[in-house]
Amino acid sequence: MLLRIGDDTVKISEILKRDECGLSFEVFPPKTDTKYESVKDATEKIAELNPSFVSVTYGAGGGTSQYTLDIAKNIKDNRGVTSLAHLTCVSSDKGTVMQRLDAMKEAGIENVMALRGDLTEELMKTDPSKWAYKHAIELIRDIKESGCDFCIGAACYPEIHPDSSNQREDIKYLKEKVDAGVSFLTTQMFFDNSLFFSFLYKIREAGITVPVLPGIMPITNANQVERAIKLSGSFMPYRFKSIVDHFGRDPLAMKQAGIAYATDQIIDLYANGIKNVHVYSMNKPDVAAAISHNLSDILGKKF
Repeated sequence: MLLRIGDDTVKISEILKRDECGLSFEVFPPKTDTKYESVKDATEKIAELNPSFVSVTYGAGGGTSQYTLDIAKNIKDNRGVTSLAHLTCVSSDKGTVMQRLDAMKEAGIENVMALRGDLTEELMKTDPSKWAYKHAIELIRDIKESGCDFCIGAACYPEIHPDSSNQREDIKYLKEKVDAGVSFLTTQMFFDNSLFFSFLYKIREAGITVPVLPGIMPITNANQVERAIKLSGSFMPYRFKSIVDHFGRDPLAMKQAGIAYATDQIIDLYANGIKNVHVYSMNKPDVAAAISHNLSDILGKKF
């Protein structure tokens, strides 16, 4: 068990300057009080793997906002691991956003992932002209103007944002977000590394120079595939489809194959000069641990 209890809070922008391979994990908060302890336990086990940082998501419509802060603070205070708290804005007013930023700062959180958030069915029934926030860039600007001195992260889409008409437009808006004050980007999941490298080349050509963390989703059961495609529209390469087709009916074999595929993606990214990779752990400590173990000598750690 590797703990760094009592470490000073670190901005992710500083972590990403280190000349070493890093691995970070994303976790999500519970949806209800009854699930809190089990989720807390899972996220602590993931934090015990001593990742570069742990990212804590934010529920649709802000329904789990307090749990996001609680989990992020617990990881930081009790496991000594830098935490990143997500904040979505599309269903919030400016006063609520400022209150949440103040609460994060009071909790010692230095890193915020600024996102628009999902357009829920309930929200879509309302008048968009009355929304305080329509895009993540508006949230980013408010965070910068809040005086809280957060390190701000934002999302990007190697294949194209679902709301963009083309990738050129997508990259144009992405540069506007970065210019507004974003220190690093994390990609949506992808399963073909060539898509990421192509995207990285295009955004560098467009003048986007901040660090970009590739987001890797280990698919450990066949049911995740449909959901992954629905969420991100990700291209599924033939090699990956073959794995699902062959092992999908055997849960243990599919889990092992999914971990191996994700590990292979990460190793290829490291081998091609990418220093930091972000893994969507789905609150599965065993999956996070297996990937960490597969990369132990590359990361210079023992698990």
